[in-house]
Amino acid sequence: MRMNDRQNVDGITQIYKALSEEMRLRILMLLAQGELCVCDIMAVLDEPQSKVSRHLAYLKNSGLIQGKRVGTWMHYFVKEPLDDLASAQIEFVKKEMSNLGWAKADVEKMREVQAQKLCDNSTGNKPAPKARGAAHKKEATRKRKK
Repeated sequence: MRMNDRQNVDGITQIYKALSEEMRLRILMLLAQGELCVCDIMAVLDEPQSKVSRHLAYLKNSGLIQGKRVGTWMHYFVKEPLDDLASAQIEFVKKEMSNLGWAKADVEKMREVQAQKLCDNSTGNKPAPKARGAAHKKEATRKRKK
């Protein structure tokens, strides 16, 4: 196999690996709607930052998305321009999955989350999340008093 063919196969394989996991598909479907902060993605998927960030990193390393820092938060979006193969795969995923129940629910929840403005873009501060225990409540209360 020639070097250029090998690179093409590797690129195709990487795209399909990135799209082979439910969490990454859900993230990609959300990002197809536009740029999102990590905290918004966490809220929509109801998953911890570590898990969301791991999947975002996989999508980024696959060349499908990009990120930028806004305050203390990272914002992610579908990479532009994508090569023809990646673009075709994302378009296919959007077309075929956008009418599925889970995808519709995620987009609806995303709109609700965005309306709450969880991330304050000017300072990078995020309102205290739902109570997770006494230590978390104490820390959240301390931050609000500042």
